[in-house]
Amino acid sequence: MTLDARYPALSDLKARARARLPKFVWEYLDSGTGDEITKARNRTALDALRMMPGILHGEFDPDLSVDLFGARMPLPFGIAPVGMSGLVWPGAERALAKAAAAWGIPYTLSTVAAAAPEEVAPVLGDHGWFQLYPPRDPEIRRDMLRRAQDCGFGTLVLTVDVPVASRRERQTRSGLTQPPRLTPRLAAQVAMRPAWARAVAQAGMPRMRMLDKYITADTGNLPSTAHIGYLLRTSPDWDYLRWLRDHWKGRLIVKGVLNAAHAARLDAEGVDGLWISNHAGRQFDAAPATIEVLPQIRAATKAPLIFDSGVETGLDILRALALGADFVMLGRAWHFALAALGPEKGPDHLAHILSADLKANMGQLGARSLADLPPARKWD
Repeated sequence: MTLDARYPALSDLKARARARLPKFVWEYLDSGTGDEITKARNRTALDALRMMPGILHGEFDPDLSVDLFGARMPLPFGIAPVGMSGLVWPGAERALAKAAAAWGIPYTLSTVAAAAPEEVAPVLGDHGWFQLYPPRDPEIRRDMLRRAQDCGFGTLVLTVDVPVASRRERQTRSGLTQPPRLTPRLAAQVAMRPAWARAVAQAGMPRMRMLDKYITADTGNLPSTAHIGYLLRTSPDWDYLRWLRDHWKGRLIVKGVLNAAHAARLDAEGVDGLWISNHAGRQFDAAPATIEVLPQIRAATKAPLIFDSGVETGLDILRALALGADFVMLGRAWHFALAALGPEKGPDHLAHILSADLKANMGQLGARSLADLPPARKWD
């Protein structure tokens, strides 16, 4: 049986991932914060958008490419940062970076990944993005920027929607500790997932490798949702953003924008792109769905807009592009694919699923290119 027959949709990969991951890893990856209303709201708001199909448009092969920051991307989607990817599947960061390089799309490495920039650099493609959780100490900040730039990351992504650790109650209930360690409770969960256990036994328990050289304090009293990165981190302000703009010579994106009123000032500060995100419902449970605020932000700026949160299908990508996004990022989805099928097959199969869904729906819409998409709106 082919992968298409067994796993035709992301939901199939997600189900298999859940069956292969220990509970505490699954809860880390899949959970939101609070009652997970924002996480559900992202899905509900996307589903509420309708697009009018076309007729009598003849045969054509849809063009999935888009322009982003002066480059032609072969696909309109990329790989968003996920902290501790290597907890989900060992080697996740290198596997995803390698896959993104092969497709010519962006890969975003988190500050709190389980691989350091130097480990990813040998397989990094032309569109390496580095996501910065802002260090308080200026010397650590300078060193992180230097390391990212030396490793070939040309785009810096400042995440601004994590001023404090969120609670993520499901994650806490699962028994996950920070840093991760195999307590008897977690060991029992691992014993039920032999494929994950074998992979981790070979690679070792993951840690936030970029931070190794900076962490000297005791980390024993951190809550389970506040990892060791919080010992270094600050909540950035406008002066902090200005400092980054002055010291980072590459492209600068601000991630976590939801309020259109902030767009003009971000433009004035020299930001190259805005990343519309509510952290996939993992930070604040009263946040609006990202698709709900996208049109207002699009109207407020001419800067490129990156979009994420709740995206699961090619149709979701089309909805976001139709409302003004320039590019769409997915995070959890790639990790569901990795956990379901492993690093060799998982990312490629997810890219295939998304591309096939994009083409099928563009065929229904009569859209030969992504610039030809009809409007997306709620239907009365």
